[in-house]
Amino acid sequence: VQLQASGGGLVQAGGCLRLSCAASGRTFGNYNMGWFRQAPGRERRFVAAGSGSGDRTYYADSVKGRFTISRDNRKNTVYLQMNSLKPEDTAVYYCAARNGLGLLTNRDNYAYWGQGTQVTVSS
Repeated sequence: VQLQASGGGLVQAGGCLRLSCAASGRTFGNYNMGWFRQAPGRERRFVAAGSGSGDRTYYADSVKGRFTISRDNRKNTVYLQMNSLKPEDTAVYYCAARNGLGLLTNRDNYAYWGQGTQVTVSS
């Protein structure tokens, strides 16, 4: 699976962005998808994840109620809608895919990664 993330940019605090992650392959629905982010000098951290069908979603406490993960399996694309953005949301955002077992919140359980897209939130 090859992943291509897009949609990052510069936004003011309180604003919103929608990230997209397009995947190659014809078995996209078999993959759980996740979003992670990495701020300068910090480790890559879990943001959100969803099951292959999209009926189960998981969020980091820091983004609950503000971010929404969704997917369109007909388009092989997963989205991250980010509302009420804060300066502390500034990071490079990565999408990731997995079809194995283990916690969806653990980045080590993802086999495929996109290249990352920069999100900068100004105060």
